[in-house]
Amino acid sequence: MSFYADHVFPVVLDIATRPLMPQRKALIAAAKGRILEIGIGTGANLPFYSDLASEIVGIEPDRAMLAKAQQMAAKSHTAAVVKLAIDDAQNLQFPNDSFDTVIMCLVLCTIPDPVKAVQEAYRVLKPDGQLLFLEHVRAPSTMVARLQNWATPAWKHLGCGCHLNRDTESTIHSAGFRFLHIERYQHPKMMTLGASMIQGVAVKS
Repeated sequence: MSFYADHVFPVVLDIATRPLMPQRKALIAAAKGRILEIGIGTGANLPFYSDLASEIVGIEPDRAMLAKAQQMAAKSHTAAVVKLAIDDAQNLQFPNDSFDTVIMCLVLCTIPDPVKAVQEAYRVLKPDGQLLFLEHVRAPSTMVARLQNWATPAWKHLGCGCHLNRDTESTIHSAGFRFLHIERYQHPKMMTLGASMIQGVAVKS
């Protein structure tokens, strides 16, 4: 990867997503059992896991990011076993029905093939396993959505592949998941083009 992707972007990402800290904490605290966090990045979510977690498997395609996650794991006070590895969300190296919970937190905007990634999440979840998600998505406002479409080609370069305009709710539903709970909202502290959020729980049915 580039110097920007390895050293600058992780800092920018941390600053940009700080307004979502309460939502991230609530999402991660609900994870239970054997957990797969897809796109664990720098490991910023590791301090938020509760005693419900017995094992946390974090995957990340970027080695520089994963190195930071390993440092975070070493400082984490979680009682769960933490395992980190390089892996591709679009082709997970785990058997079917392997996890009780899968976490997708601010990652589906960046994965090149989000449909394949969600299908893989569905595959590795146990029957009735839960997908916990928090993602910025295509805006419900037609005007803002058009601006997202216009800005995304340039934004992808600045955001290391991040898309502003993905219909992630439809992607999750099309993989076979059933929503147990979903919130759709505009985050007041995020920039307008990235403020449309979905958050919730989907189950493997």
